[in-house]
Amino acid sequence: MATNAIDQTRRMLSLVTYLRERPGAHVQDVARAFGITEDDLISDLDVLPMCGTSFRGGDLLDIDTDGDRIWWHNPDDVAEPLRLAADEATALLVAARAVATLPGLRESDRDALVRATAKLETAAGESGAASSRLSVTFEAEGGVFADVDRAISERRRLWLRYYSPARDELTEREVDPIRLFAVGHTYMEGWCRLSEARRTFRLDRVAEIRLLDAPAAPPELELRDLSAGLVQPAAEDPEVVIEVGTGGRWVAEYYPHDSAEELPDGGLRITLRTPDPASLRRLALRLGGDGRIVTPPELADSARAAAREALGAYEDAV
Repeated sequence: MATNAIDQTRRMLSLVTYLRERPGAHVQDVARAFGITEDDLISDLDVLPMCGTSFRGGDLLDIDTDGDRIWWHNPDDVAEPLRLAADEATALLVAARAVATLPGLRESDRDALVRATAKLETAAGESGAASSRLSVTFEAEGGVFADVDRAISERRRLWLRYYSPARDELTEREVDPIRLFAVGHTYMEGWCRLSEARRTFRLDRVAEIRLLDAPAAPPELELRDLSAGLVQPAAEDPEVVIEVGTGGRWVAEYYPHDSAEELPDGGLRITLRTPDPASLRRLALRLGGDGRIVTPPELADSARAAAREALGAYEDAV
């Protein structure tokens, strides 16, 4: 069953209380108690050490596991009553008010947040007074996230206008959302009714979104393991060879590849696989003089033609 971001946050908050009362709890028992897989539990445990009452090392949750049992080494330290400084109270109140205005937020969550904000304002007193003079407006991605999260919670289908950089076009499609996740950017995984296949959508490329009354009914799919990254080429995908100069060595850091051979000039000869080689034309244009596509030859020719077309358009403009 797919889990949205808010449900995962609720689970992790409950997990903190659960582990505090059960030092040395077995991974298998905790996963069974929360109705999740052991891999999902380990993923939660990887996040919890980055949480705490502040970003100072001693105030973060010192939780680890040996794969069999879970140990929380500083429960008493982080359980002390939280005392907010004036700047911390202001930041928290401003953020809470901003989140409460997000479109698509479930009313029960909005009401709970408003009540919590009111209590915090009372507790902060004069320290939090400055927050009333500040406001935050979320960019479009925040609204898209809220709509997707609501659609997952209510099991509703979504209508999207989505920008595809590989084809440089906007398409309209209906999608049954499956889950939200973040790998560098925030993504929605869903069953696309246009292509009748599983697709991944980057939220900042959603030009328009609307919740539909139709129920979401994606087929039963095994969730992909994203621990190795979002892009995981298959052995049968076409092979592409790119040569880059010293200014293009970053390509080997950002693109999964089979090999990266050093070149005499300090550059790299990178071999990678991709199900959509045409999508690398944009990379070739971005590299400019710092790189070129070697094979397949038809992709190299296509990249050169795109570069000539872009140069011609620029010369016409000036």
